[in-house]
Amino acid sequence: MRVTLSLILLTPLLAQVDLFDQIAVVVDKSIIKDSDVRRDICLTQFLDNEPLRIDPAEKTKAAPRLIDQILLREEIRIGGYSEATEQAVHSAIASLENTRFQSEAALEAALKTYDLDEAELRDQLRWQLTVLQFIDSRFKSAAIVQESAVDAYYREHLSALKKNSPKAPEEELRLQARNILEGEEVNRLLDSWLQQRRKEAKITFLEGGLK
Repeated sequence: MRVTLSLILLTPLLAQVDLFDQIAVVVDKSIIKDSDVRRDICLTQFLDNEPLRIDPAEKTKAAPRLIDQILLREEIRIGGYSEATEQAVHSAIASLENTRFQSEAALEAALKTYDLDEAELRDQLRWQLTVLQFIDSRFKSAAIVQESAVDAYYREHLSALKKNSPKAPEEELRLQARNILEGEEVNRLLDSWLQQRRKEAKITFLEGGLK
């Protein structure tokens, strides 16, 4: 991973940023500000239903996520991949409201405790759905799983498959095994692609930016 960046290139970026909103990371020509890191932590902990905690350790964990987001956004833009529809976002909001909060008011109240509003939540869900669409379009067709691997997984994990779907016929259980292996291969392909993109990108962590 290259982490050098000309001060000449960095200076114009600094001039455009609120002096009180410190730059934490520079990725090529994009910047990650302290406010971006804080927002990512709040959104991640809210969606994971974890207590809000913003400290250097959480900021350090958030930085790689935000770097990957920049790399993914650029690839989605260049490749002309479609954005998640408003209907899909609405369905995701409705599902979250029904499963965790039972009412719109309860959802809004919970968002406030994480220093978030519904617009930020909608943007985050739209982004997550867009990434899932991108991954499906870009990597799923390349996730080749051999029949022998499906057979082996089916034999080794039959009891777990039956426990999750006790009345499912063998054909359905084998399909579940294939889907699991395909999902693992998609994740491997995505991780490999991201690792290569990180190596190609110019990434600079600014001193004190994640404290």
